[in-house]
Amino acid sequence: MTGRLTKIVLAGESLHRLSPLQEADRAQAVADLQDDNEFAPTGHPELQSILHLSIQEGRMVFDIRDTDDQPVVALVLAMGPFKMLIKDYQMLLDSYAGAIAEGREARIQAIDMGRRGLHNEGAELMQARLEGKVVIDFPTARRLFTLVCALHQKL
Repeated sequence: MTGRLTKIVLAGESLHRLSPLQEADRAQAVADLQDDNEFAPTGHPELQSILHLSIQEGRMVFDIRDTDDQPVVALVLAMGPFKMLIKDYQMLLDSYAGAIAEGREARIQAIDMGRRGLHNEGAELMQARLEGKVVIDFPTARRLFTLVCALHQKL
């Protein structure tokens, strides 16, 4: 058995202000994470955990708990390295919504390719920033990047 997330809890006011497209992205990322993920804090390789993810005082907080919701470890990461990727991702989502409203199929496909590229960059950065702290696979890192983008919405 490998460590995994059994539940994801997101905290932040920005979640109440997501566009329908952003909300769909967030919901899909949570559903995909709950269905399949690899996530284990260093020293706890088989932990089945609950992740409380939030952004507090400009920092990403991974509050990792056991299945009884008891604290195991909290990790705090600076947002700085992620900010440009998040900004670019949010601009792509805005462009995507516009392309859908206009029915521009070729533009939608081009934006989708850009989104995939940004997700990959975000996942690579997530894995690098968590290295030595959490064992995490690439698909899980991609989905967590999506959730961080949702939490980082400007109010």
